[in-house]
Amino acid sequence: MSETWYPVIDYERCTGCGVCINHCSHGVYGNDNSKPVVIFPVGCVHGCRGCQKRCSSGAISYAGDNGRQQSGGCCCTKPC
Repeated sequence: MSETWYPVIDYERCTGCGVCINHCSHGVYGNDNSKPVVIFPVGCVHGCRGCQKRCSSGAISYAGDNGRQQSGGCCCTKPC
């Protein structure tokens, strides 16, 4: 788990589809008024981009992303 890598949601792009909430098995996301919110950022696995890859609106980026991050060994039960 990481304290320097966590998702950031661009609410101007987010459609509220919930795919990020449904994909993440680490409890990083919650729901607030039909929109996902990051409720447990330290639960995000460093380098995991599973929710970003599934976001069709491109609304997810990561704090701590320098563009060269590789997965730090995501232990998701769902394939990335």
